[in-house]
Amino acid sequence: MGAIKNSRRRTMAIIDVQWTEARVRMMEDLERALRKPIEKRRWAMVIDLGKCIGCTACTTACVAENHLPPGVVYRPVIYEETGKFPNVRARFIPRPCMHCDHPPCTKVCPAIATWKRPDGIVVVDYHKCIGCRYCIVACPYSARTFDKGYYWCDGTPEIPAYEKLPAFEYGKVWPREKREESPVGNVRKCHFCMHRIDKGLLPACMVTCLGDATYFGDANDPKSLVSELIGSPRAVRLKEHMGTKPFVFYLI
Repeated sequence: MGAIKNSRRRTMAIIDVQWTEARVRMMEDLERALRKPIEKRRWAMVIDLGKCIGCTACTTACVAENHLPPGVVYRPVIYEETGKFPNVRARFIPRPCMHCDHPPCTKVCPAIATWKRPDGIVVVDYHKCIGCRYCIVACPYSARTFDKGYYWCDGTPEIPAYEKLPAFEYGKVWPREKREESPVGNVRKCHFCMHRIDKGLLPACMVTCLGDATYFGDANDPKSLVSELIGSPRAVRLKEHMGTKPFVFYLI
């Protein structure tokens, strides 16, 4: 029994070292990418479904990082069950915005409030968004949600002050009030934690992933870890037949 425990400890130690090395490499990849002109980068995310344990730490980290209210989720984890009893298997699929090369959401926006940056990140301008929600319908990945202005403590005697704190998405301060400078009444979505990566930090969902299943970097850099993973025969993209060319890849 002791030998088995020691073997497990050694295995976990090896895994910890490998993941630490992977994070260090991704930080180096990020620093190298930020030294290039923005149009020379192409941010991509790779999610290893064989490692995802369905803990939803990424979802929680995203809510905390972006100060998300009820009903607004940037990175849900979809539970999928396959097989027939008793041979049943569960699979967990994190689903951020796909940051497509040909995003259908941008084509239907009448206010030109959403577009793709030169580095591939699809953004939303809360100043311009009119809340028509055409982009929600157009997105084939259900990656967009609408901020109706709810609070987590709705229905209680008082809304705590921390719920009314502003969000800091896109490197700006967005007060949580129903006015022009607010995400309330607008469509919201994952933006790869753009405010973090522009400062040299990896996305919050990636750094909190307990299963070490999420990778991030510059797909235009042949030396980056994500480029290496994208080239794996295990790599697939969701709904490739639609021609959107998403830049979130899954290892199956």
